[in-house]
Amino acid sequence: MTDTIADPLRPGEAAVATPPAFDAELWFIGRIRTPWTDRDACPKRGDPDNGPICRIEVFAPWDAALRGVEAKDRMQVLYWMHLSRRDAVLQSPRHDGRITGTFALRSPLRPNPIASSVVRLLRVEGPVLIVRGLDCLDGTPLVDLKPEFGDLPCDASCLPR
Repeated sequence: MTDTIADPLRPGEAAVATPPAFDAELWFIGRIRTPWTDRDACPKRGDPDNGPICRIEVFAPWDAALRGVEAKDRMQVLYWMHLSRRDAVLQSPRHDGRITGTFALRSPLRPNPIASSVVRLLRVEGPVLIVRGLDCLDGTPLVDLKPEFGDLPCDASCLPR
């Protein structure tokens, strides 16, 4: 993985050998534009109400899938944290020596570095969404877009039985 930054492990952290092949493939459907080019400056969680304005650029032919998005107030954005190491299983995120398993954290260091943010959609400009609420680096690959959970109407067929 040549585009990965190999963050050094802190004392007590652990990494594993990654499998030799992947189980699936995916397409990056766009690119995210934010003000952050340095991971230390990037927020830990985006603010959909007061965060900086960011852009989500959707690539052709996927831009046709934006039809109807303009009617949504909030969107869930799934993106690929392409600069994160993928082999960490134990981490000390606060630099305090406490060790926690990767799956108990929202750290970007994970086997499949997929992140999710709920953003406020300000407007749509062709294949570009103007949003607030992201927390990723400029140039981050876009994996998927979905209306915020709960945005879809529910009738009797979707209620638990």
